[in-house]
Amino acid sequence: MFKPFQQFLEKELFGRFDLQSRPIPSGLESLVSERGKNPATIQSWCYECPELRKIRYTYIDAGETAQIFNSVIYPNYNYDLPLLGIDFLAFGQKKILVVLDFQPLFREQDYLDKYIEPMSAIRDKYKDLAQDLEMKFYDANQYFSKNLLFAKTDAETVIKRLFPAYQEYVQLYWQLIEQASPVTTIEASQRIIKAQKDYDQYSAERDPASGLFSSYFGHEWSERFLYEFLFEDAIPLAVTAGVK
Repeated sequence: MFKPFQQFLEKELFGRFDLQSRPIPSGLESLVSERGKNPATIQSWCYECPELRKIRYTYIDAGETAQIFNSVIYPNYNYDLPLLGIDFLAFGQKKILVVLDFQPLFREQDYLDKYIEPMSAIRDKYKDLAQDLEMKFYDANQYFSKNLLFAKTDAETVIKRLFPAYQEYVQLYWQLIEQASPVTTIEASQRIIKAQKDYDQYSAERDPASGLFSSYFGHEWSERFLYEFLFEDAIPLAVTAGVK
């Protein structure tokens, strides 16, 4: 269901940036699970370029049971840009959840005006994909913007509405990168580094997908995938508890 989204992202990335492969820890690049009724395949890709320090995306294909496309793009530490977050999950043709956002690192009003407000025009075009849903695992005021797309939808809407909205969001993100000026002080860069690391820690501790990964690929592999690839700057809770 979401392969066209992956293909669009890849075409845009390779057409716009000087991408280099970024290593994925051994054993986490792909895996096939034979658990459950349908075999599930997970495959991930990771790149970097001068503007973006980490571009990761993952596709889970479990046939009609599940189709999942997830991506996060991290700007380099000398840019205070938000992260581009993409999370599309389909469990059959009608049980579909989509999340798309420029995830802000900071909450100051001038920052939000600069990076989040430009999304308003696109969001207004796709209000059917901006549903007022409750966030069960996250704080909506932390690492999410007021202009995110967040919706429960169906397969027809994915094709007719989500795909064009997604294209517009992604292309706007490239525009923000082109317009961005590098920070000029060590303090500003250090603040960005901390914000991105905090994002990884926050996300790793709350990501509901870890249970899904475990159901398909086992707990041990899923913990490695979560902490060594998806959110590699996060420290596992068991480790932090041991330190305390």
